[in-house]
Amino acid sequence: MCGRFNLTATSEQIIETFGLYQLPHYDVSYNIPPGQKILTVVKLDDGSNKAVNLHWGLIPHWSKDKKISTHLINARAETLTEKSSFKTAYQQRRCLIPATGFYEWHKTEQGKQAYSIYRADHQLFAFAGLWEYWDHGTDTIYSCTIITTEANQFMSPIHQRMPVIIDKQNYNYWLDKQTSQETTQQLLITDAYQGMTIKPISDWVNNPYHNDKNCLN
Repeated sequence: MCGRFNLTATSEQIIETFGLYQLPHYDVSYNIPPGQKILTVVKLDDGSNKAVNLHWGLIPHWSKDKKISTHLINARAETLTEKSSFKTAYQQRRCLIPATGFYEWHKTEQGKQAYSIYRADHQLFAFAGLWEYWDHGTDTIYSCTIITTEANQFMSPIHQRMPVIIDKQNYNYWLDKQTSQETTQQLLITDAYQGMTIKPISDWVNNPYHNDKNCLN
């Protein structure tokens, strides 16, 4: 799964990497938990990319209760075309979620060991995501989820699942709603973890209210 990540890049770096004109309100964060708004990149009908802040935890348009979002922070790549919560969004509302790293926990006899996973060159990357629009009277929420898949050899020693990372060269293919399902399925299984590194860190990051550089060490 993916339940915590960080985004510490500058606004300029994000704008350049994702081909944006500008950013909405953006603050560096070392410890991003579900349930808050996160920076997300979507493609507009005119073909341009736009960064928006979306609630992390998908709320399907048909849901009667927005509390469902707590159970939909991740979407399994293997069942995107089957699950009603994700099927339409996968076809029409794909997004990218910028990150500079994410966290995972491995169970040991002594307890849970936290790990930081990031690019060795400390550059930006992007998770594959889906977004939704939920409108119930006066309550309108734009939300998103991070897609996960079975762990590769790199990640399997610490967890059985991992977030899907999209190669930079494939950003436009992933965002474009005209891209065939055959292509998007291929993007979901393409191993984009080259250049990533794993580092054991302290339990400081365990507390979602801790949001400083100590989360990285």
